[in-house]
Amino acid sequence: MRPTIVRSILRADAEHITRLGECGVATVHEAMGRTGLLEPAIRPIFPGARVAGSAVTVSCAAGDNLMIHAAIAVVRPGDVLVVTTSAPSSDGMFGELLAESCRAHGVAGLVIDAGVRDTAELTVMGFPVWSRAVWAHGTTKAIPGSVNVPIGCAGALVHPGDVIVGDADGVVVVPRADAGPVVTAANERLAREARTRERLKGGELGLDIYGLRDVLNAQGVEWVD
Repeated sequence: MRPTIVRSILRADAEHITRLGECGVATVHEAMGRTGLLEPAIRPIFPGARVAGSAVTVSCAAGDNLMIHAAIAVVRPGDVLVVTTSAPSSDGMFGELLAESCRAHGVAGLVIDAGVRDTAELTVMGFPVWSRAVWAHGTTKAIPGSVNVPIGCAGALVHPGDVIVGDADGVVVVPRADAGPVVTAANERLAREARTRERLKGGELGLDIYGLRDVLNAQGVEWVD
């Protein structure tokens, strides 16, 4: 594919993005039928990091962050940069200076299937980042790639404008067209969980709430004193 920078993309409804962020990664993942998660190696660089926004996708050469710089030229406030590399890389492709540029242009956070550096500074800034590695090894700025094309990132397919939700549990991708239905399903799940939580607090067993005694019996499990 010829290196390409797409300036304009469709984004999900802002209210849907906000609500998906409030619901959190685990709930959104379950509401989508247990799909959409990035691999567990993609971790937040500091506790309490949270983000929800539209994906601006970035395809870089391994060890080169030229296209991250290019992506910042086309972002809108609230977007999340989602970066992958053409080959596996742990190089520190993003650090404090790029974060300052991102913040100046309204970028809400970064998800990168590679390494980052300057994590102490990023933590002080409170700029949320999820990465595969932390490594001070620097990068070049010379090899072209693409911005706002479909990419594979840490085991998930990400299209420009998909909703990215990140928190302590990892990162989940919600297809842009599914954002509204997923909000509805996530709200319903949270309501069910609230009812179940009260029953568990009252002393009921999960075995009875979820009908698991029948599962045990069907599997031939014996209760022995």
